[in-house]
Amino acid sequence: MKKPLFLISLSIIILIAVPVMGMQEHGSHGSGGGHDMQSDEQMDHTAHGKSMDHGGMGGTFKHTATEGGIEAAFEVMSLASMNMTSDKGDTHHIMVNLKEAESGAPIKNAIGKIKVIAPDKTEQISPLKNYSGILAANFTFDKPGKYGVICLLKESDKKQVFKFWYHHM
Repeated sequence: MKKPLFLISLSIIILIAVPVMGMQEHGSHGSGGGHDMQSDEQMDHTAHGKSMDHGGMGGTFKHTATEGGIEAAFEVMSLASMNMTSDKGDTHHIMVNLKEAESGAPIKNAIGKIKVIAPDKTEQISPLKNYSGILAANFTFDKPGKYGVICLLKESDKKQVFKFWYHHM
């Protein structure tokens, strides 16, 4: 009688422990190089209407911010990770998806541009192209470091600026 009770207890402990251990591993993004992506790069600014999610090496960086009644969801990803190339030598793709903050209704007719400021203070400016409501542009991130991203959007009669940092490895 004691052996089946012990096996049931052990099974319950294993069922609880395995998912918890898996959640702890989620932030490490692999074992190479001893770099803990979660402690260095996972940031949550949702209390301020902003959030960031840094993907693994070569993955997608996500930043969401709400300003002036507009919620902007940005994604920065390498063209290589998208199996794309650029004839201009661009290395990364920045896209933004817009919606009204209160209703969640998509904003499809916005126009805008993005300025990227590299760690060496050089600047790149590109107009955003509208792909069925998702705005996007390509840029070159050729040096590791902290890049400033400034996005100016115009929708109807409203103008809005969004700013965030992108850490390129």
